[in-house]
Amino acid sequence: MLDAISIFAASNNCSGSFFGLHSWWYYLPQSDFSNSCKDIVSFNVLQGSEIPLILMAIVDDLLRIAGIVAVAFVIYGGIQYISSQGNAEKTARAQSTVLNALTGLAITLIAVAFVAFVGNRLGG
Repeated sequence: MLDAISIFAASNNCSGSFFGLHSWWYYLPQSDFSNSCKDIVSFNVLQGSEIPLILMAIVDDLLRIAGIVAVAFVIYGGIQYISSQGNAEKTARAQSTVLNALTGLAITLIAVAFVAFVGNRLGG
């Protein structure tokens, strides 16, 4: 069942990545995998649950996507600013877009760092 998923895992390290997005098993301990990362050997659901680690990997990916969207809004706001042609209302709207996007980007960067720190501490 997990053989199809294990195709994406790295051969020496079971924490593969795709375009900077981590797989759902990224924060799981390495002891849960076989030597060749072909499949997960153990998975604790009740005692010492690993579900929070999986949720952290998903939240980490969602925050990374939010960061990419924030960068896209910075670019969009820059294009709005350039095309405002001196119109005060359009310039103010473009500056507001860039400022809000930069604020969102800062929040997502801090959140990604926090989730990665907690996930690495809990996942071992």
